[in-house]
Amino acid sequence: MTTEEMLRLKGMHLAPYMQLATALIGKVREGGGNMFRHQIDTMATLIDYGYIDSVLLKASVVHDLIEDVPDFNHNLLISIDYESPAVYDLVLEVTRFPEESKPEFLTRIRESGSFHAKVLKVADRISNMISLGFVINTEFISRYTEETVQYILPIAEEVDKSMLAELQSLVESRRKYVSVFPV
Repeated sequence: MTTEEMLRLKGMHLAPYMQLATALIGKVREGGGNMFRHQIDTMATLIDYGYIDSVLLKASVVHDLIEDVPDFNHNLLISIDYESPAVYDLVLEVTRFPEESKPEFLTRIRESGSFHAKVLKVADRISNMISLGFVINTEFISRYTEETVQYILPIAEEVDKSMLAELQSLVESRRKYVSVFPV
């Protein structure tokens, strides 16, 4: 990481976003793990791949709030700082709404999502695929892995070849796991 990038990270105020994300503490994820930690893992994945855009990182910390906290007051997010309206817009881009099926949601991101929405979705999926190691239900792992191949790998191919390589490796390892422990 360059000195300039370190200074950009140093000047970023993530704490208010992390505070909002604590609403996800204790919420269990279908794919395994804990919702709050998933937000932080997604942010860590982005930093690991060199993404230090402040709106993107802030959105990663709260990307599941609207979807997974039904009574969440979005005004709390919008009023944090001068970037929070842009953070909110990005979170909305990666939020699956009740009227959307999962394929419709993922297709919407692939076809009309912004670059940052696509990068965030890929980082989110990397975190999700890693968490599958905690799932016993091999049918879920298989279905989620094939969904990743169909919808997320094309997005990753478009936005970040290194993230694509990690996702491909995760897909391969999850397929091997399912073959050893079939449904």
